[in-house]
Amino acid sequence: MKKEFSVCPTTIDEKELYGFVWQEFVTAIPSPLVLVTTYKDNGKTNATMQSWTTFVSENGFYCIFASVHKKQHMYETIKQNKHLVINFPSVDIYKKCLDTIKNNGHDEDEIELSGLTAEKASMVNAPRIKECFLNLECEYVWEKEITPGDQHVVMCVKVVNVCMDEEHYQINKKGRYGETGYLYNIHSPRNPETGKEEDTYVGIIQKYATYDEL
Repeated sequence: MKKEFSVCPTTIDEKELYGFVWQEFVTAIPSPLVLVTTYKDNGKTNATMQSWTTFVSENGFYCIFASVHKKQHMYETIKQNKHLVINFPSVDIYKKCLDTIKNNGHDEDEIELSGLTAEKASMVNAPRIKECFLNLECEYVWEKEITPGDQHVVMCVKVVNVCMDEEHYQINKKGRYGETGYLYNIHSPRNPETGKEEDTYVGIIQKYATYDEL
């Protein structure tokens, strides 16, 4: 039986949502987990864990970041340099990627301090993460505030180079999916009737069936 929710359920205290809106937790729609890397104005590497991201093909291949905070180093460095790399980690290095949240001082090399390896990108002025199985070198295209005066923007960047580990594009080796492939952010699902909150999870994708098999 379906139930409709057009206002925040009384079981959920909006003051406890840390700036997110209640619909995010009620729906708990997964989104890819990536590590965005840039250079700061002092030449040190910057790394930002990011989700709420999608990809589209329209006269090129583009990434749409649905929510980038204007006060983040990610936003500042992309606006300064117009270049970035979107790195896709597998589960074996996820904790190191998460450590970039702690190692985020302006004078810190965030990639090195987190136990990861920076390597030179081929076509943009931004570092790639060597340990990540997929690196998308990108150029800034445009941004738009989600609502007028908001602190977050929707940002569009264009992919100009793809660097991918060959074991991940070969399905008989590691492949792109399952335990060695893409990671997804499952953000604190809540039961709208009870208000009960689950943990935030890191998810993976398992292939189910081809279109013809359904």
